[in-house]
Amino acid sequence: MSRVLALWCPDWPAVAAAALADLPATHPVAVTSGNRVIACSATARAAGVRRGLRRRESQARCPELYVVVADPERDARLFEPVAAAVDAAAPGVEVLRPGLLVLGARGVGRYFGSEEAAAERLVDEVSAVGVECQIGVADQLSTAVVAARRGVLVPPGGSARFLSLLPMAELAAEPSLSAPRRGELVDLLHRLGIRTIGAFAELPVVDVASRFGNDAVLAHRAARGEPERPPSARSLPPDLEVEQHYDPAIERVDAAAFAGRALAGLLHERLSGSAVACTRLTISAHTGNGENLSRTWRCAEPLTSEGTADRVRWQLDGWLTGRSEARPTAGIAVLRLEPVEVISAGALQLGLWGGVGDGEERARRALIRVQGLLGGEAVQVGVLGGGRGPAERVTLLPFGDERVAAHDLTAPWPGQVPAPSPGAIFVDNPRVRLGDAAGNAVYVTERGVFSSSPARLGWGSKEWAVQGWAGPWVVDERWWDPSAARAAARAQILLVESRALLVIFEDEYWSVEGVYE
Repeated sequence: MSRVLALWCPDWPAVAAAALADLPATHPVAVTSGNRVIACSATARAAGVRRGLRRRESQARCPELYVVVADPERDARLFEPVAAAVDAAAPGVEVLRPGLLVLGARGVGRYFGSEEAAAERLVDEVSAVGVECQIGVADQLSTAVVAARRGVLVPPGGSARFLSLLPMAELAAEPSLSAPRRGELVDLLHRLGIRTIGAFAELPVVDVASRFGNDAVLAHRAARGEPERPPSARSLPPDLEVEQHYDPAIERVDAAAFAGRALAGLLHERLSGSAVACTRLTISAHTGNGENLSRTWRCAEPLTSEGTADRVRWQLDGWLTGRSEARPTAGIAVLRLEPVEVISAGALQLGLWGGVGDGEERARRALIRVQGLLGGEAVQVGVLGGGRGPAERVTLLPFGDERVAAHDLTAPWPGQVPAPSPGAIFVDNPRVRLGDAAGNAVYVTERGVFSSSPARLGWGSKEWAVQGWAGPWVVDERWWDPSAARAAARAQILLVESRALLVIFEDEYWSVEGVYE
């Protein structure tokens, strides 16, 4: 089982603002956006300051409060030394947002002897750069982040028990792991009387999918401690990464931001051309003196071009203006953006027809309404996956669910019927008769070839002459398991009326699997 370690720096926007203003850690600090508090330090909370308060009210509660406007660039720039310190002790760091990062717990646990020892070592490493942090370890990413907020190492298999008594608000507490409207979902469930994560986990998954939508399904999986998976993760298409050389090397942050935006636009052109979107991005830079810098960013929602440009700008700002001992000794000569994880662009569409406009949104709402009336399984979407026959390559999933095929599309499938696929396939394959010119039955031998050349095909009371054929393609599945073993062969048959059939020979009989149209 893959375990996840999360490292959380409490109140990071307030901590970063205090550090930039050279204020002591005990000074109350609040960070505002839209004239409301979005983050504050522990001392500010002790004085009555809370998130959501207006600036004037927060200053009335705490007159000595230092108030600063939110600045994501500042947060990212000052978080880079923390990420670098952790990366030096345990490679494989992924930044969810400034103030929160994750890495695989298995490797670091083995290296330091145990998860407890690894957590202590990483806390010490971060403390060395003057920052306090908390560690959480769990089986799943979202649970590990919740555990980090409490400084808990959840035992293997204990995610659901750990989460069960926590309030529902924990499922929306971390914006980097939830949809933008997760808070509305939590508020709705609270009004319905569902106050704890355990109570939410007890709801049937079909009811959750049909009444609350896709994000509720993801939250429900997290509540139950079930394995998390991307909406429709797929292998990386070739040549997605983009790279740019700069002469002279980039040394100023404004020039780096301009270069990063241009490179982000180029990356998203390639992503769009391959019909994919990026959810994990590695930003790499090489300096004029041969120094190599790299950082991976993970996102809950697929990155837009603007989101990519922002993260590139934040990261370059952190590298170029960080601590003097960690700052590169020369300008950036090469900048590279490499998608680490992509999902199908179809997972981003609110509608079924390739858009996100008003018409597609209305159609989506109508289909969700049908699901609410008839159940989550009433509206299904086909997803192409791996397999040998046309029917087994299509996985039907409830509309709005994670679009992950049952079989890996990129895996080798010996005996797979070559393109094109049939225009129509049968649920119950009707039996047919295949014979040669002498009237003898044609079958597939143990060598995987026809016993004789097909000449006639009979279907019910009708019979046609065979004009040509392709195959057979032999299927020999699960031969090691007698209860699940399957031996069959498929062939394409062209009739004189230019009608083509996909037929399968199994259990000594021929049947029609599909019709080419």
